[in-house]
Amino acid sequence: MRTILALLLLASIAQAQNLKANIPYADPAHERQVLDIYAPDNARNLPVVFWMHGGGWQMGDKTEVQIKPRVFAEHGFVFVSTNYRFWPKVEMGDLIRDVAKALGWVHKNIAGYGGDPKRIFVMGHSAGAQLAALLCTDDRYLKAEGVAFDVLKGCVPVDGDTYDIPAIIMTAETRQTLHGLPMPEFGHRVKFGNDPRKHIDFSAVTHVTKGKGIPPFLILHVAGHPDVTAQARRFGAVLKAASVPVTVFGASETTHNKLNADLGLPDDPATKELFKFLNSLVTAGPTTR
Repeated sequence: MRTILALLLLASIAQAQNLKANIPYADPAHERQVLDIYAPDNARNLPVVFWMHGGGWQMGDKTEVQIKPRVFAEHGFVFVSTNYRFWPKVEMGDLIRDVAKALGWVHKNIAGYGGDPKRIFVMGHSAGAQLAALLCTDDRYLKAEGVAFDVLKGCVPVDGDTYDIPAIIMTAETRQTLHGLPMPEFGHRVKFGNDPRKHIDFSAVTHVTKGKGIPPFLILHVAGHPDVTAQARRFGAVLKAASVPVTVFGASETTHNKLNADLGLPDDPATKELFKFLNSLVTAGPTTR
């Protein structure tokens, strides 16, 4: 039933835009190394939103985009939603390289779909927020795909709790210990590898430095959740200390999934903050080539 509903939603969204689905971004491509492109009619040199879904790095799909493709098309964006392989079938580093490869493909090919390869905004929810934040701070992944930070015009991680992985591991495990509960069977320590050095290396806060060309950030989070709030504030403080433009916005009266699903609704506070951020960075118009 869930698959049928997803297909129906995808069909209804596609009617509002030109949809090119299941485009491989690797050669040879695994069945999950594919992406979807939604473009307005007669799109040309439009800014691009590159979206990564959540699901704990273990589940989720590029079609789970709710109303985002339609809303972004109405605001003059090309919207790209990508899949990636899942942990534990691949290690976390391979998963991150997947999304970097997908963004590299977009940079090389999006002009043929009406997008501007020099104006890319990187976004993601939950696990996708960690991926977005890391791609936009640790430049090694995109450099390997021939993408420089100067084509990234902004980054919007949505309700992530893993910008500082050692901190969330300590928080979660301390909570379990204090209450006499077992350690999480599939917690962050397991997913990101048992080597503490990997926890540091996969944390976006580790890679923030001045003069690196890191794009501006809008960090959206659920104001009522202590873990994502602490992570958002910590990441925001690190970016600010490195003179990277950053806004941290806590959304009230919402939840982890609702914050994501509501992005695009005209009266949604997080949506208003999002488009204020995006519009401030695209007002210069398309680049020339």
